[in-house]
Amino acid sequence: MSTPPDTEPHELAFAIVAQGLCKSFGKPPKRTDAVSDVSLQVKPGQVTGLIGADAAGKTTLMRLIAGLLTPDSGSLSVLGMDVLSDPLAVQSRVGYMPQHFGLYEDLSVQENLDLYADLQGLPRPERPARYAQLLAMTKLGDFTDRLAGRLSGGMKQKLGLACTLVRPPRLLLLDEPTVGVDPVSRRELWAIVFQLVADEGMSVLLSTAYLDEAERCAQVILLHEGRVLGQGTPASFTEQLQGRVFGARREHGRRRNLQAELSATPAVLDAVIDGDQVRVLLQADTAPPGLPEVIWTAMQPRFEDAFVLRLQSLAPASQASVQTVQLSPAAPAQDDVRPASIIEVRELTRRFGAFTAVDAISFQVERGEIFGLLGANGAGKSTTFRMLCGLLPASSGQLSVAGVDLRRAAARARARIGYMSQKFALYEVLSVAQNLKFFARTYGLSRERQRTRIAWALDEFDLAAYRDSNCGLLPLGFKQRLAMACALMHEPDILFLDEPTSGVDPIERRAFWRRINQLADHGVTIMITTHFLDEAEYCDRLVIMSQGAILAEGSPKAVRAQSSSADKPNPTMEEAFIELISRPAAEAAHAKA
Repeated sequence: MSTPPDTEPHELAFAIVAQGLCKSFGKPPKRTDAVSDVSLQVKPGQVTGLIGADAAGKTTLMRLIAGLLTPDSGSLSVLGMDVLSDPLAVQSRVGYMPQHFGLYEDLSVQENLDLYADLQGLPRPERPARYAQLLAMTKLGDFTDRLAGRLSGGMKQKLGLACTLVRPPRLLLLDEPTVGVDPVSRRELWAIVFQLVADEGMSVLLSTAYLDEAERCAQVILLHEGRVLGQGTPASFTEQLQGRVFGARREHGRRRNLQAELSATPAVLDAVIDGDQVRVLLQADTAPPGLPEVIWTAMQPRFEDAFVLRLQSLAPASQASVQTVQLSPAAPAQDDVRPASIIEVRELTRRFGAFTAVDAISFQVERGEIFGLLGANGAGKSTTFRMLCGLLPASSGQLSVAGVDLRRAAARARARIGYMSQKFALYEVLSVAQNLKFFARTYGLSRERQRTRIAWALDEFDLAAYRDSNCGLLPLGFKQRLAMACALMHEPDILFLDEPTSGVDPIERRAFWRRINQLADHGVTIMITTHFLDEAEYCDRLVIMSQGAILAEGSPKAVRAQSSSADKPNPTMEEAFIELISRPAAEAAHAKA
């Protein structure tokens, strides 16, 4: 017997109960089992995390809970109501913010709120008080007249959340609300979520691909390839790993070289760069290996360690194979003097009408470096990235790539560049082999060279089994491999990577960075943008941008040192990023006071 619909949330034992839930799309042999035999229980009045990589089934499960999809089999109760028999009643009590929330970019912030108040049937007398509450919570009160299309990515997410909450729901479903937003905006969104739980007693189910966000949840549901791998408190996932996680440090040499050495050691299950050391997860009942000059320090396990361990147990299906990326030296152009600095930027400026997106920035990148370009949403890093790739002309300043002046010979410079965009920009209706051939021809390779490079790509990136498959049907990790293979077909001097690991699981992320490290060791220069600040630690040097200017530049260690204080003498990269981004506003407020 189900709980009556008017039962208060705190009287419910569970806000969501699913039993044997299944949902598939398509027909054999191309059927996709998006949700497979999922059974779970979500407690009310808390934040529950739905954790998993892209294509784990998070969105499908969210849409089933919201009553927007009908399951193929199984049972589903939401707020005491049977979703299958009365989806409209469920929808009236649930707030759902999808990944791509339907903001109207030609309407102002206030007009978007008014529209969603009309759609949700909020009585007009109640609107002023609710608007004031939402605008204060999201800090959008000073932007009510601004068009939604002119907001930063983080502000758009906050407006989408405000529109979802115009009529307070009892259950709030948030589908990856922090994807693609900077760490400052991520922190603000989490503060809003916790405030909703504390002030309004709301139940929240939040999906995310950021594994550090699992630590903030009261409970975690770990989803992978449509199946539940585990459910419990974050601590319940990590308690079994006590005594198996260590930091390894060597005073001399690159951290990525130590990481590669450790990864090849049988006792080591996982090794990732973490600050000034390499974080190591050991096999059960083993001691840290005795490597020359390595200093070991015991560390507390975290959720990502447990997630990686569980994914590795599913190998070979989930574990990314990593081969050594072999590159032959790129043939230099006749006029190539091969300067030490392969990218030189001086007083680079880009204006859009009266708006200055990039304001006279200067930096240089050495040959074979991994160089990070970081910044908050709207900082100007994407504009800078596009200018460096020759996709957008500069308004003023000097810009040289691979010894070529981009303002005079952009086409010649682009021939020396490989580019992997944030969005999967390959041709999804073409097969893997057809995509490889298309890019090989686009880069002007001879017929014999095309055959050689396509064979290389299929072998190096373990794509041979998918040769004739439409790339639109590939798992995300294999799409990423194909995109990188296409970017490397002409053996470029420089590889530009724009948010390349967004959404992929930790195993594929590790495989990706191992390839990047190998490329850098072969002399390829890597320039990367990312919102995963743990990945910034893989960079040799980086810059942090804000409002079109450079706030900080140097090695990860040097950048972290710029934000250290008595309270936080050893900040993480995320803590350093937030401090550096927030410092100008804090200084301005102090000056006014």
